[in-house]
Amino acid sequence: MIEVAIDKRLDELFSEMVSIRRHLHQNPELSFQEVETPAYIAEYHRRLGNEVKTGVGGRGVVATLRGAQPGKTIALRADFDALPIQDEKTVDYKSKVDGVMHACGHDGHTATLLGLARALVENKADLEGTIVFIHQHAEEYAPGGAIEMINDGCLDGVDFVFGTHLWATEPLGKIQYRSGPIMAAADRFEIVVQGQGGHGAMPHLTKDAIVIGSQLVTNLQQLVSRRVDPLQSAVLSIGTFEAKNAFNVIADSAKLIGTVRTFDEDVRTLMENEIRRVVDGTCLAADVSATYSYYRGYPAVVNHEDETMTLASLAPSVPDVSDVEEMAPQMGGEDFAYYLQHVKGSFFFTGARNPELEIAYPHHHPKFDFDERAMLIAAKTLGRIALHYAKS
Repeated sequence: MIEVAIDKRLDELFSEMVSIRRHLHQNPELSFQEVETPAYIAEYHRRLGNEVKTGVGGRGVVATLRGAQPGKTIALRADFDALPIQDEKTVDYKSKVDGVMHACGHDGHTATLLGLARALVENKADLEGTIVFIHQHAEEYAPGGAIEMINDGCLDGVDFVFGTHLWATEPLGKIQYRSGPIMAAADRFEIVVQGQGGHGAMPHLTKDAIVIGSQLVTNLQQLVSRRVDPLQSAVLSIGTFEAKNAFNVIADSAKLIGTVRTFDEDVRTLMENEIRRVVDGTCLAADVSATYSYYRGYPAVVNHEDETMTLASLAPSVPDVSDVEEMAPQMGGEDFAYYLQHVKGSFFFTGARNPELEIAYPHHHPKFDFDERAMLIAAKTLGRIALHYAKS
């Protein structure tokens, strides 16, 4: 069976996957600034003999492997951008770029897909269908790379699409799946309160933007509990509250920046409109003005049922998978959502926590890392589902 051959070859390629991952980890590039990373990926696929397109949607890379036997076309996606975070780990593969690191596992996603690509190429004679390897730039920063890659044709002719996220807070050996919404829509909003500043000793002659901004923070927290159906889900968080002044100056203006996370489009629209209503009402009562901007980020990741349940049925047969679990939805965002709006498929999580570590630092943490053996599990799982659906 080709599945057994692929699994065996991936075991042999594991050290190469680790080397790729560590090279990328040492040389991270920020979203929309990727130059060396896509060049590295493209060259790897060229050496394998795959058809390669670069500059897809800006900085993306798409490689195509055509099997010797007829079948369906399956796309597998991995992202490769890093984050503006200082790497604080004490490892020999620590980031060499000041203030930039792979703090979300995208280096591992890329190494996983490249290793799988090589294993599949070396078994091309027994491969049915076509495998499209989508290497996506700029997942971390909206509008993201997925939508432009799709507009540039990366899904043309594709029948199914699959992807995974290495998840460092879940145990190694676990595969997590979910049909329907699995990750939330991720939106951002900004509010600038324009009051009337003045001397700290004479507040009666001012309109204190900090006090009004504080009222907004409190009032906005009531939206989820009092305006959203309790059977629905939503999150509203204020991440920035800025009003810099001397200690004896009452603020003239204050800026609030926050995020909204939802799964349902109606709830998403409700939150956007209700924030505006609260801003208008609070500022009217205080006799000040405000500007409000709402920026829609990635939509919710909504997995297709048949493909997700097929994944769940295949995962237990993957070597080193010890647990297959239906997970609760995550409030994090992912622009894999756009692929699933165009093509059937599923996005799943691969546990990557080293069982020997007492602390598993979360994603986007300066000390983030993961158990590299998870790449092998992810590659075998992606390979299993791709081979299954590629059969004609």
